[in-house]
Amino acid sequence: MTTDSEAAMPPARHERMRRGALGAWWGQGARTAFLMRPDWTGLQVTPFNVAWLVAVPFGLSVAWQRLSIDGPANFYWPALLSGWLQTVVAAWLCWWLVPAGGTPGSPRHAPGPAALFGLLAAQALPLFTLLAVAGLALRPGGDIDLTRLGPWTSWGVSMAMLAWYEAAVLTLCWRSSPAPTRVKVTACLLSVACTAVIQASPVGLWYPAEPASRAREPELKLTQALMERQPQLLAEQLQALRPSRRNVIDLYTITFAPYGHADVFRRESQLVADVMQQRFDSTGRTLQLVNHPGTAEQKPWATPLNLERAIHRVAEVMDRRQDILFIHLTSHGAHSGALSAGLWPMEVEEVTPAMLRRWLDEAGIRWRVVSVSACHSGSWIEPLAGPDTLVMTASDIEHTSYGCGRRSELTFFGRAMYEEQLRQTRSFEQAHAEARRVIEQREREAGKSDGYSNPQISMGDEMRQQLLSLRVQLEPGAP
Repeated sequence: MTTDSEAAMPPARHERMRRGALGAWWGQGARTAFLMRPDWTGLQVTPFNVAWLVAVPFGLSVAWQRLSIDGPANFYWPALLSGWLQTVVAAWLCWWLVPAGGTPGSPRHAPGPAALFGLLAAQALPLFTLLAVAGLALRPGGDIDLTRLGPWTSWGVSMAMLAWYEAAVLTLCWRSSPAPTRVKVTACLLSVACTAVIQASPVGLWYPAEPASRAREPELKLTQALMERQPQLLAEQLQALRPSRRNVIDLYTITFAPYGHADVFRRESQLVADVMQQRFDSTGRTLQLVNHPGTAEQKPWATPLNLERAIHRVAEVMDRRQDILFIHLTSHGAHSGALSAGLWPMEVEEVTPAMLRRWLDEAGIRWRVVSVSACHSGSWIEPLAGPDTLVMTASDIEHTSYGCGRRSELTFFGRAMYEEQLRQTRSFEQAHAEARRVIEQREREAGKSDGYSNPQISMGDEMRQQLLSLRVQLEPGAP
């Protein structure tokens, strides 16, 4: 397509512009990225040009996603077929905003829908480049680490960058269209809605590769012998729980690790059980419920029914007037509070805060310490809190915890709270407060991208006195 002004150009200049057609497009794209008016002069609309204008920023986006993942990564090719909603909507809006015949003699408006679509594609390259550079500076560990300023600051900056991108797109469309105002307003609203949909459910092209060691992990084999052994194993270990001692506050321990596809939860279950026996005299009063192929012959499965049975058995052997039940749950977590559970090929129901509260109430257990090491575990605080209860979590409701990957030795919460702090003090409140400080520092050093996990604690007034009595019993002379 050749404009009138282009036809009047000297032949030499016209040839230079034709040879540098893509550069001219990206030059105008850079102008519009900074909300400047485009100059449509010399922009050649050809299938070749438009294809390159779309392909180059898309290719850079694919490469950027890969570079943002440390270590091996897998390419998710089906995403190539599902991520074109924005492009299709943009093409349709260009056709709607600019007449197919163009607007000859009007340098302020696009000469046609294909030209507007081409400039939108050209605009994507400088915008992507600028936002990528900003992302490098703002990332955890970068020159400006926003995670230090809290999640709201990080979220606000991300939204401002997205708003700039959308403002550049809308400004270009508005200025380039001769359509009535009502049409342009509607088109802008549709563009914003499309962007919101894309941001709400992004589809990644690259995902971290599973470590090679996963292929060597043992797999659960549901043999008849194992299916018959598991109920016997639970019954034996429940029967072996020691009864309460007269005039002694005993602490009973249950650890619950329902996600059987990561070793970190099995290790944390063992660690917590060991610490509680060594520091709180719970030897003979500790039960581990674990889902893992490697422990199926030694430990009862971590299923909701087994946990309910364990709670009721503890209620039978303990002195419910004074003894304390400590429960540590470790798994992946959801905003709803449900803990991920699984031991393929067996299906395992998820445990929720409401379920645990009901079982404790039905068993008549008064003194409760509940520790939840999972993402979004702050959702367990409100359903379980009470004057006779202590609830500790690895994060608040909005944030993920850290260290629950397949290659993790322990979660950050498990290491700081149990491996380190509770080996130095028997005060859960003191240990939790110090663990919070340690976890925040380690998450920042590790580059946690969604902000501080913000572990939570809720201590009932009566429980505080009961735990102090236990501490004095274990440490005569303790304040």
